[in-house]
Amino acid sequence: MKKYTILFAILALVLTLGLVGCDEEGEETTDENGEETAEGETGEVLPIAVNGSTTVTPIMQVVAEEYLSAEVSVSGTGSGDGITALIDGNADIAMASRKMKDKEKEEAEANGIETVEHVIAADGIAVCVHPSNEVEDLTLEQIKQIFLGEITNWNEVGGADAEIVVVTRESSSGTFGVFSKLVMDKDPIVADAVQQKSNGDVRRTVAEAEGAIGYVGLGYLDDSIKGLKVGGVMPSAETVVDGSYPISRDLNLYVPADAPEHVVAMIEWIKGPEGQTIVEEEGFIPLQ
Repeated sequence: MKKYTILFAILALVLTLGLVGCDEEGEETTDENGEETAEGETGEVLPIAVNGSTTVTPIMQVVAEEYLSAEVSVSGTGSGDGITALIDGNADIAMASRKMKDKEKEEAEANGIETVEHVIAADGIAVCVHPSNEVEDLTLEQIKQIFLGEITNWNEVGGADAEIVVVTRESSSGTFGVFSKLVMDKDPIVADAVQQKSNGDVRRTVAEAEGAIGYVGLGYLDDSIKGLKVGGVMPSAETVVDGSYPISRDLNLYVPADAPEHVVAMIEWIKGPEGQTIVEEEGFIPLQ
């Protein structure tokens, strides 16, 4: 009888070790919600480092929380910095609220990296002022003159007798790049403009200064600031989609052409129904 008991114990031990061994060899497992997780040979969830545009950051922060198949870290540093991080091998994905520049593509190629662009959303750039400002509508030319420093008082465009405080983004910002191209025709913004590092910083500055004017992505509009009409058209998802709002752009993710499978899988998830729901909930415009 003792002999059979020992045999059964040995058999149970062998089966247990076999099951543990299968898990450690990197077979797909499931998390507590029953979702498949991207695991390596030792069973760890694979990391994805995302860097770049502060406009795209809110989308990717929610993705990091809801996408359970990878460990996603997100740093909002600006489109230019994100692309540089990708080129230098310090990021798996670059977030950009503008297209890559030819110079950046050349630098990537010099580092042996062929980049692939993934459009994940559309966005408008809203020109914004303090909620107490009487001005409701500006033409593109008036906006340009304000940011050039040629119009310096709100009474010149139908507002109160108050000095205009220009708030802009740093030159590495994708939002700055699009605003510079579509509004400024690449002409320089007035030298004494207040420079901010992120959309959130611009919103906060404009919300705190009654004479301020700035620009932010649509997803950053809230009750603390007022979005202005541009040529009679309000910035909104509808006016960006129908083309009537003149300051709009795509939101992009850039990856190397040979990006790992788990990185590509997450981007496809973002472009799918769940990811596009996040895009819409964050105030941006999902893929049509």
